[in-house]
Amino acid sequence: MSFFKTVHQIVRNIPTGRVMSFGDIAGLMGEPRKARFVGFAMRACPYEYPWHRVVKADGSLVIGEHQRVMLEHEGVPFDADGRVDMDKCKVYPAEMHLMMQSAGEEIIF
Repeated sequence: MSFFKTVHQIVRNIPTGRVMSFGDIAGLMGEPRKARFVGFAMRACPYEYPWHRVVKADGSLVIGEHQRVMLEHEGVPFDADGRVDMDKCKVYPAEMHLMMQSAGEEIIF
């Protein structure tokens, strides 16, 4: 499976009300230094996938107000600086791996 399709597979599985960072997705794929490439893959992410659940490592948004509205609608908490409160809603790579395994979906590289 291509790098982009693997990124999209992971994004498709991020639960409602939770987020992952570009770096966490890259780490889950076994490519911890390729967060920027995850960003490139996100540009081609199908719109019907929950693309809005992918944020920067510090909780900053990439798309802006539209992304914020979508995340707020899902109950994602923000801090006083307008960043996603990563301590409350981040999906860690190991957690995502287990969620995908239990759903019968393996990450294919």
